[in-house]
Amino acid sequence: MTSDIAAIFRAEHGRAVAVLTRVFGDLEIAEDAVQDAFAAAVQRWPESGVPPSPAGWIITTARNRAIDRLRRESARADKHAQAALLHAEAEPVEEGAVHDDRLRLIFTCCHPALALNVRVALTLRMLGGLTTAEIARAFLVPEPTMAQRLVRAKAKIKAAGIPYRVPYEADLPERVRGVLAVVYLIFNEGYAASSGETLVRDELAAEAIRLGRLLVDLMPDEPEAVGLLALMLLQQARRPARVAPDGTLIRLRDQDRTSWDRTLIAEGHELVRKCLRRNRPGPYQLQAAINAVHADAASAEDTDWPQILQLYDHLLALDPTPVVALNRAVVVAEVEGPAGALRIVDELALDSYYLFHAIRADLLTQLGRDAEAQAAYASALTHSTNQAEQDFLRSRIRQARLL
Repeated sequence: MTSDIAAIFRAEHGRAVAVLTRVFGDLEIAEDAVQDAFAAAVQRWPESGVPPSPAGWIITTARNRAIDRLRRESARADKHAQAALLHAEAEPVEEGAVHDDRLRLIFTCCHPALALNVRVALTLRMLGGLTTAEIARAFLVPEPTMAQRLVRAKAKIKAAGIPYRVPYEADLPERVRGVLAVVYLIFNEGYAASSGETLVRDELAAEAIRLGRLLVDLMPDEPEAVGLLALMLLQQARRPARVAPDGTLIRLRDQDRTSWDRTLIAEGHELVRKCLRRNRPGPYQLQAAINAVHADAASAEDTDWPQILQLYDHLLALDPTPVVALNRAVVVAEVEGPAGALRIVDELALDSYYLFHAIRADLLTQLGRDAEAQAAYASALTHSTNQAEQDFLRSRIRQARLL
């Protein structure tokens, strides 16, 4: 039962906070109320059973508890509690330009007064269904560092009196970059879970795609929103081939491409073509184009690697991050050979990133440097916290020992 409640918490926490923030006009009150409701669930559900609509139960319980608490506090002349209570009792609630509860609150939380990486991290923690540890891994920083950033961000919001105001249409452009990052990082955690026993978290991937579709409907002339949706669809199309029946991870080059979802691929391709016609390239659009080239190939050997390398060159110019450089090195190995790719990888400062070590190990294997490859695979294993990835890495270590 405890694990069931934990799963419901992960799936429903963000939506519940979003709904309650709309009701009370205050994020802190909403967060506290939802936490109280889940604490009540832990006490009651083991005896009464999980209700038919767990999300509805949580939202209703949280709303009632918050109202009871605000009534007590407002009776003590607490102006903040009085304002929140009036907001909850007022109808109708102003929704602004964004009508979906969760997407609206993501825009609200991506406040330009905070640095981009901080606003993205804080929004992921409050609404994205990700833990502090998962967010830290997404940003490639230690968990205590991320925890401190989140605490400082909340303190800055409170000290500066930054309002969590429902954004108007004019507010959206300056916030969309952070919103896109939040949605994509939610998708990434769903597509390749940073921890746990399974490789994927389908509920997160599905929610990110839902938010991506809403973003495109809301801002149809924003090419990066279209590019992000295309990217997620093209990656999600590979979902049926990424995991074997026993849960084993299957690399892109080894996947059965006949099982890829051709409907999602067709939709992704159409969105990429729409981006190309606009000719306003950005990082998400370029990543979508890269995935579109992969989707065109019947096998890894048929892939147009030179075209992908050109796209990565453009992407690296727009987004010169070590992770982009690492992914580009994989393509360099296909086009120019593993030696040049290894030189690129060895210059990157990504020691805490398990894929850095896994890619380096694969390149060393191709070069016949088996002992070094085993050590690199062992380093990758040390830095991975996902069971499926760990099992895959152990199989690669065993293969390297047999060579």
